[in-house]
Amino acid sequence: MAYNAHLGRIGIWASALRTDDAARRPQVEEAAAELEELGYGTLWLGGSPSPDMAYRLLAATSRATVGTSILSIWQHAAPEVAARHAQLTDEFGGRFLLGLGVSHDEAKSGATLDHPLVHRPYSAMRSYLDVLDNAPRGVPAAQRALAALGPKMLKLAADRSLGALPYLVTVEHTSEARSILGAEPLLAPELKVVLQPGGADRAEARGTARDYLSHYLALANYRNSLLRLGFAESDFDGGGSDRLIDAVFAIGDAEAVRARVDEFFAAGADHMALQVVTANTGTDLPRAEWRTLAESLPLHG
Repeated sequence: MAYNAHLGRIGIWASALRTDDAARRPQVEEAAAELEELGYGTLWLGGSPSPDMAYRLLAATSRATVGTSILSIWQHAAPEVAARHAQLTDEFGGRFLLGLGVSHDEAKSGATLDHPLVHRPYSAMRSYLDVLDNAPRGVPAAQRALAALGPKMLKLAADRSLGALPYLVTVEHTSEARSILGAEPLLAPELKVVLQPGGADRAEARGTARDYLSHYLALANYRNSLLRLGFAESDFDGGGSDRLIDAVFAIGDAEAVRARVDEFFAAGADHMALQVVTANTGTDLPRAEWRTLAESLPLHG
């Protein structure tokens, strides 16, 4: 299992770091700078971010890696992505990691529906990587990673990129993914976190988790992945069963989160991308929670 020092052991995944709103940019840039000072190795731009959004975080920091998690191959043309990657690499010394994914059928619309490979996501990703390889300044495999859940995409991530960025997964998936990837490729799962004081009512935290998870349970790709892991359709009802919530979230105080993170590391993860879930996850910059976690987590190995 490789340790990718430039990513650090722990990163922060947040869709709220992704913004085109000029009024919010100073807040986002200030938060990014603080995350770097706290010791988080990588800032993961959630949702479907553009390279320009990554530029803003790179400009606001000096050491941290900034990764897209993930840039949708349907929304950004490969030649343009390769050219922008080269610019970001030149300006920021290789701190940009291009995370790529095939998104979800439910999110595809417009011209995407006319793409000849729209119903063949694996082939579409291979074709996209071919274009990145053959661009005037190609994107090296070590500077890109793939959102991967199933065996075929995991194997492609191992063969043609730095490794895999699985989202909404369990400790068991991490173990299986490591066996498919082999020892060297990056394995950097995302893990959702609901922080609560020790001894607090777990039911309330599970309610926060359910409110957030319900959106993802409407997406077939995630449902199918969870079914492969042994969950049943009944586990998806009402925003997720207790069993499902407890498997895909870390709930509790900072020490409880640390214990869950350690389980993922023991299963084969190199790096963990932690997403703090609140009542307003898409817009909150939960800086107090990030500070609390930084005090307990193994940010430096």
